[in-house]
Amino acid sequence: MLGKIAGAVVALAAVVAGVGWWLSEPVRLTAGDVLELRPGDATRGKRIFYAGGCTSCHARPKAEGEARLELAGGLELKTEFGTFVAPNISQDKADGIGAWSMEDFANAMMRGVSPAGEHLYPAFPYTSYARMKLSDVADLYAFLKTLPAVPGEAAAPTLSFPFNIRRGIGLWKQFYLNSSPVVALAADASADVLAGRYLVEGPGHCGECHTPRDMFGGTKKAEWLAGAKAAEGGGVVPNITGGEGGIGDWSAADIANYLETGFTPEFDSAGGAMADVQQNMAQLTPEDRAAIAAYLKAIPEHKDGYQAAKPQN
Repeated sequence: MLGKIAGAVVALAAVVAGVGWWLSEPVRLTAGDVLELRPGDATRGKRIFYAGGCTSCHARPKAEGEARLELAGGLELKTEFGTFVAPNISQDKADGIGAWSMEDFANAMMRGVSPAGEHLYPAFPYTSYARMKLSDVADLYAFLKTLPAVPGEAAAPTLSFPFNIRRGIGLWKQFYLNSSPVVALAADASADVLAGRYLVEGPGHCGECHTPRDMFGGTKKAEWLAGAKAAEGGGVVPNITGGEGGIGDWSAADIANYLETGFTPEFDSAGGAMADVQQNMAQLTPEDRAAIAAYLKAIPEHKDGYQAAKPQN
């Protein structure tokens, strides 16, 4: 009898392991998606590059001026899961992504899958990029092709068990990788609000920092943009909804001006990581910044998603 029970347990464990292995399989773009990929436009791609803030993570730490376009990586992000290191995404064929095809790039951006077929860690915000248009991904690829090749491989991440098992990210993706919009807008939402939703929820990936996360590291969509504890250090990322502790007293013009100049309505200035993000936002068009502002004024209000007396801008 005990032998039969043990055999049944082993069989059940094998079935569970098999299902887990199947569910954790890296999923690439569909054949139909790949067929939609067309050669991109580098001029349009420059806009997406700055909307996505690529330099904030992938430029060398503390790089300034034209050196910010040398995407050698190396920035360390120390989190409770371990230390992630931004990789080299320059056009170097050995150490960067210069040998990647457009399909390789699109799969990394929108599915979090490397050319080698491995899951990428979600410190790379593909959970937001999954909402991007394929045409914008192609344009971004075209712009990156115009940037310099920089030799030098960034350090590997150092993560604790079980977070160092890449295969497990496939199960995580089952819950947190979704290309649908986060905020369901009214049927009569303006073109500005719709454009802002795309920029904020997609390439801008604002929710990756401004939304609190659960114990598994996924964003809490029910508290979208309510602010969060910073991924590293003891600081907080502010609430940017109109709720208590947020930016409800800012007008749309105030928000757009902040994104352009870095100054709040009270004439404080952007600080910390946001200072770098604001530099990227300043490269966008006035229409893009106005659209982001319109979206932020239209989304549900939430109380602060972190424990802090006063958020820092």
